[in-house]
Amino acid sequence: MFLYAFTIFVSAFLLFLVQPIIAKQVLPWFGGSSAVWTTCMVFFQCVLFAGYAYADWIARRFSIRKQAIVHATLLLFSLISLPIIASAGWKPSGNDDPSWRILGLLTATIGLPYFLLSTTGPLVQAWFVRGYSRTTVYRLYALSNLASLLALLAYPFLIEPWVKTQTQAWAWSGFYLLFVLACGASALLTVRQPAAIPHDDSGDVTLSQIAAQASLPAPTRWEHLTWLLFAAMGAFMLLAVTNHITHDLASVPFLWILPLSLYLVTFILCFEGRNWYRRKWFIVPVVLSVAGMAWTLIEMEIRIGIPVALVGLFVVCMFFHGELAARKPAPEHLTRFYLMLSLGGALGGLAVGIGAVKLFNANYEFIMGLVMTMLVLVVLLRRQWKILLILFVLVLGFGAYFAYTNRDQMSDGIVLKKRNFYGSLSVREVGLPDDAQAIRRLIHGVIIHGEQYRDERWQDEPTTYYRVDSGVGRALETIEQANRRIGVIGLGTGTLAVYGRPGDVMRFYDINPQVIEVAQSHFTFLKRSKAQIDLVLGDARLAMEQEAPQSYDSLVVDAFSSDSIPAHLATTQAVDVYLRHLKPKGIIAFHISNKFLKLAPVLKQIAEEKKMRGMLVTEPADGREHYSSEWFLMTKDAHLEAHPAIAPQIASIEKIENLQLWTDDFNNLFQILK
Repeated sequence: MFLYAFTIFVSAFLLFLVQPIIAKQVLPWFGGSSAVWTTCMVFFQCVLFAGYAYADWIARRFSIRKQAIVHATLLLFSLISLPIIASAGWKPSGNDDPSWRILGLLTATIGLPYFLLSTTGPLVQAWFVRGYSRTTVYRLYALSNLASLLALLAYPFLIEPWVKTQTQAWAWSGFYLLFVLACGASALLTVRQPAAIPHDDSGDVTLSQIAAQASLPAPTRWEHLTWLLFAAMGAFMLLAVTNHITHDLASVPFLWILPLSLYLVTFILCFEGRNWYRRKWFIVPVVLSVAGMAWTLIEMEIRIGIPVALVGLFVVCMFFHGELAARKPAPEHLTRFYLMLSLGGALGGLAVGIGAVKLFNANYEFIMGLVMTMLVLVVLLRRQWKILLILFVLVLGFGAYFAYTNRDQMSDGIVLKKRNFYGSLSVREVGLPDDAQAIRRLIHGVIIHGEQYRDERWQDEPTTYYRVDSGVGRALETIEQANRRIGVIGLGTGTLAVYGRPGDVMRFYDINPQVIEVAQSHFTFLKRSKAQIDLVLGDARLAMEQEAPQSYDSLVVDAFSSDSIPAHLATTQAVDVYLRHLKPKGIIAFHISNKFLKLAPVLKQIAEEKKMRGMLVTEPADGREHYSSEWFLMTKDAHLEAHPAIAPQIASIEKIENLQLWTDDFNNLFQILK
């Protein structure tokens, strides 16, 4: 059993490890935002389903000798993909759709190895069933989920901070070779191992023949649908809760790791074989968990809301995966079972990752998941009419509650909600229209991206993190010459346009087309600016790599205030790109106001590496707007630190022991968590 277990463990570990390794390679090429990760996940889910379909087909239709020959051939052929280093030829060259280019890159770089890794779990378990104990086979599935969990936790803590990206790719390729040898040895062992049930004289039978000789009835269509449903609901709730806590409760880096870890733990517990799940134990916890998670839709403190949501996710995933494990078929039908699991997981993920983005203007899938969870519970308990009646009332109550909370939100001044690939946007008006202090605010997830006074007399007033006394306000004040050129990475509401003078050119870069649309339609900073305004749609670093030098007097990098920190914009390679567009004594101003990360030490190291001066300029919150801001200024101008507009606000920078210089290879956020 050790050889089979080792093969499955290594394959599952490599399967989860290759995802961040390859994504890390291409992140600087395609924007470094959640859009890149989402596209990668679509690829991984689809290929995983294809691998499970292959395992089901070959195990049911081919004899073990033919399975070994076909699979060994594919394994050997996949070695030509090594090492898994993405070719620079896949870098986007213009305005082509990055999604298709990413999918093509992944297919060419890791397509076949990833496909074969995804086949290993169900296929090797099918080989195990042929000659060994049928009662322990599903523990191998629990083992594969344990390996996935270990890979998930190992990458950000043990691998990314210490190993260069290309070294990661070479090491992974070496372990993949070990996997190929282990998988080949498992196939050879299976061919030589006599089947555990009677078979023909050749000693060679298919999985379907084993099931027939054991008089095992084939699973019905209803059983297939229930497998699909429970798998889809688990994946749906995973992504819905992840979106809820990372966008609606708190923008905390790496918060997405916790839901995924809990999701994998529930698979481990439910398939480990010791009856961790019993329905009667979970009826009340599921109801309480759904109610608790629904309660987090109200303005709840994150210290309470996040634990409630995570505990709720664990309970409902135990419910769905426990019901799934209770319905697992005889091991001879396990490949079809895993096929439906993978299809359900893919459908659940696509429903949230793509369907909800296209259909909804906010995170409605979270409340939908809660209602659907209650409906599933109602169906399972349909013969217990008293419980059924109570649950039915609760479901109606959740629906009414959802409508009520949305009514409150609209009355609270939300005038616009939008959502696309890059997240959800809302525009909210705060204060009465005749109030001189009334404002209109842009919010991305839970992050304020700028606001403007509604009173026309104050609409040219810089607000929030961009006030006159902020680091960027002071930096722009030091540039006294006429006809300035100013670049800005990150548009928001376009607040910085108020600093434009006649003859100035201000060039804004933003990757999200909806941000540009909202800045133009719901705010007047851009149209009222005295400067010429240029808008560039796309990732700023890629755009700047492709365009001619812009000779900026100042470049403002304003993209570091949410959970999806675009680390590729704060590396030594990124600063090289900025310097190509900067005048010799120009200023790079990084906006680093952040609740969770200490970015100043990172930028100070880069400034020292580039023989530049770096200074942290802070502005405390005042009694009116309650905003504080932190800006890091980087320049080769030796006199900037002594400038009267800068010197009074320079703050000391905390030293972080053993902090590595940030490059495209090394930019681990765990080292700079507050």
